[in-house]
Amino acid sequence: MGGHQARSVSRRQALRLTGTGLGVALLGAGAWGCSPDDPEAPAAGPTPGREGGDDSFATPPPGTAPKPLWKAATGNDSLSSAHALAVTGGLVLVAGDPLVAHDLASGREKWSRKGVTTPGAGLLIGGGTLYLASAQYDGDVVGLDPRTGKETWRSRIGKEYDQPRPIAADDRHVYVLAGILEKDFSTPSNVIAAIDTASGKVVWRERRDAGTEKYGITARVADGRLVYTDYRKNVTVRDTATGRQVWTKKLKNSNWEQFAVHKGLVIVAEGRRLRAFALADGTERWTLDSGDFTFFNGPHVLDGVLYVSDRLRGMWAVEPESGKTVWRNQDLLEKAAYSWQFTKVGDTVYGASQLDDDGGVHAFDAATGKLRWTYNDKTGDVQRWYVASEGKRLAVLHAERLCALPAV
Repeated sequence: MGGHQARSVSRRQALRLTGTGLGVALLGAGAWGCSPDDPEAPAAGPTPGREGGDDSFATPPPGTAPKPLWKAATGNDSLSSAHALAVTGGLVLVAGDPLVAHDLASGREKWSRKGVTTPGAGLLIGGGTLYLASAQYDGDVVGLDPRTGKETWRSRIGKEYDQPRPIAADDRHVYVLAGILEKDFSTPSNVIAAIDTASGKVVWRERRDAGTEKYGITARVADGRLVYTDYRKNVTVRDTATGRQVWTKKLKNSNWEQFAVHKGLVIVAEGRRLRAFALADGTERWTLDSGDFTFFNGPHVLDGVLYVSDRLRGMWAVEPESGKTVWRNQDLLEKAAYSWQFTKVGDTVYGASQLDDDGGVHAFDAATGKLRWTYNDKTGDVQRWYVASEGKRLAVLHAERLCALPAV
């Protein structure tokens, strides 16, 4: 039901109704003043804003998305899953080759590094360092200063391991996953390890269970625990100091993109249910059923509230400690593609949509869930969108197009 073909009124039909005054309403928020036949072309270079700038932005009329403050082309290869975009210290980092950083205020390119990491490498920042797998496939893990793009750190877990790649990082460790090389150079098993970021030495290495894979891993670090999910429908918690497995749970559905860790709870989407487990011992604390024939997407906790979408384009706000629903917006089927990634600024939650040419970045009222506006570049590209924020600005990535929006 969430597919493009399920809509009773198509975008082209809606556009033909603009003369009757109905077109804007049918297209939903964000359609004001633009059409699919007038796309925003990807810029050959940045269309810069003001260097430094201020954060005083006018609020647009209801249902009207703000215009980009600047736009720039990137080398994003759409292979970096959830970690293609990062904002840190006033800079916007975009994965790809070259790996680039733009000033969030002005859009001007601050640095660019070609051939620095492997295709599809995500942007993982811990303790002020950006950690990446070496582009030379030499078993090294490298660290860059996000402010300059210069290499500041390098280490490895051992020559007997194949293609190590960072999966999480904190102030003390970078956590790495790698295949274990056999005599025939195959890697049927894999290992997870922690490297001390001060000394570059391996703190611990733990062989994972037989049958586990070294791809499809999403990881978080919180309260001395490394939490990760994988393709094999597992959620696992390890002690960050020793690598000891604290607990693991089998899930009914694969969950490898987004989950939340909040106040001693691990919260995952499992098909039609959200489930919360105690970080300490894996005890289930609460479950929330969608109540429909629809699956939840990955949850995010922002300012103490859990936000999550479902495949029928519903939008939810939930108390993360109890699983109690705060609000649920079910009026988005014809208005907004479902969001998979969220950020929050002030009283607005911003969601980046999945693979949908009518998607974009949606702005929701954090108190009610009402859709305020949708920004779409009108290119028709079905690549997923990404959104991140700092201050009162949003960084938005779509395919190879990067822009900044005012958070209004």
